[in-house]
This record gives sequence, structure tokens and C-alpha cells, in this order.
Amino acid sequence: MNLPTTNQREEEILRALFRAGGSCRVSVLANELGVSLETIRRNVRNLEERGIVRKVHGGVHLLEDILEPSLQSRLDKKVDAKEKLAKAVAEVISNGDSVFLDIGSTTAYVAQALGNHSDLFVVTNSVFVAQALASRNNNRVFMAGGELRSHDGGAFGVEAQDLIKRLNVRFAVLSVGAVNADPGFMLHDLQEANLARVAIQNAQVRIVVADGEKLGKRAPVTLEPADKINLFFTDVTPPEDICQMLSANEIDLVVAE
Repeated sequence: MNLPTTNQREEEILRALFRAGGSCRVSVLANELGVSLETIRRNVRNLEERGIVRKVHGGVHLLEDILEPSLQSRLDKKVDAKEKLAKAVAEVISNGDSVFLDIGSTTAYVAQALGNHSDLFVVTNSVFVAQALASRNNNRVFMAGGELRSHDGGAFGVEAQDLIKRLNVRFAVLSVGAVNADPGFMLHDLQEANLARVAIQNAQVRIVVADGEKLGKRAPVTLEPADKINLFFTDVTPPEDICQMLSANEIDLVVAE
């Protein structure tokens, strides 16, 4: 059973906790976010039930670092694994194919691995991906509109979703922040999850890619529905419970050895 998707208020609480170093008083959160104490307590209860925070007397603690760092810092982590995964995903995509690529760091490596492909029809909300694939090998690149976020160069919001709705692609390649047997695929950001759902609806083959470090972890936002995903690429064999989740949703597992 999938866990409920984090709402905007819960995401604001998580980011406030992150800015505060992982721990903060309920009264301070209410003051910073301009809401009542009861609103904070209600959302904290939801987060606590899902194992994301712990409520203590008068305060809240993050149970782990669940908020995503900048794109550049993520590009510098697990480089060998991400390059291996990117190569495996790129081998599935042929010259002339149409593909959506999101703003994940592993997806950025996929864009680089597609550097020798030609005549691609690329839809993306990532400046990094657009720069990697535009103006080369007769590719056509469509960059989703909207304000660019400072920490990852990603475009989100109504403008980005409208473009993705209009352009049907063969492949959607999506990064995730965590893979868990219970909720399935999880992300760190509500905007990313909303846009990923639109991409899933407008693609024929949906691919999720995540390195082994993400397996068994949790993130605040569930990517639903899991049974719409067709392929899951990772670099290590997942634990049995995750394999069962993939099988139950008829998702093919590809381990890039």
C-alpha cells in the first residue's frame, strides 16, 4: 500500500527542519511558517507515522537526512555507479527516439551517455540535460518553461507541466531519491513528483533509475502509481522485499553489472 504523498505544508516543515539543523521547536515552526500550533502538530503526526520525523516534548527531529543536496554535489557522488547505469539506459534508447529526462543527477549522466546518439527528440526540465544534448547530432530539444530553481537548474510549475502534457514521448527516464519495499519509489520534492507523474502519463516506456545507495531508503514524497513504471535500472541486486515490490507491480529489473 502506497503512503500518502507529502503535501505542501509538510514539505515546508521538512525544509524548515533542515535549515534548523534537523531539530526545532513546534512553536518556532509555527511562527516561521505563519500557521497555528495545531496545524504544525497535525502535519508532524503524519510525518511521524511515516518514519520521517520524531516528535519529542515541544519539538521535532528529522530521523535522517531526507532533503536533497544541490545537483552539483549529487553529480560528484557515486560517479562510477551512475556512469554504469547511464550507459545501460542509453543502450535501450536508439537514434531517432523521443525521450523525457528529468533533473536528477543520474539522469544527467544518462544525458551524457546519449552524447553519440543522433536525431533524438528530447523533452526536459533540466538546464544540464538541455545543454548536454542541444545543438548536436541533429537532436531536437524542448526545454520546459518556468522559473529555474537555483540549486539544480530545474523548471517546474504549470508552464513545465503544460509542455510535457503536449509532447508524447517513447521513453520517460526518471531519477528517484529512494526505493522502498512498502511505498515503492520516492522523491525528495513535491514539485518533482507532480511533474514526474505528468511525464509518466505521456510516455510509452517509463524507466526509473537509481544507484544501490537509494535502496531501502525513504524520502518524503511517494511517486504514484508504481505500477505505471516499466523498467527499474540499478547497479546492485535489490533486497528480496524490493524485488517482490517490483514483481507485484510488473516492473522489469535491470541490474547494470
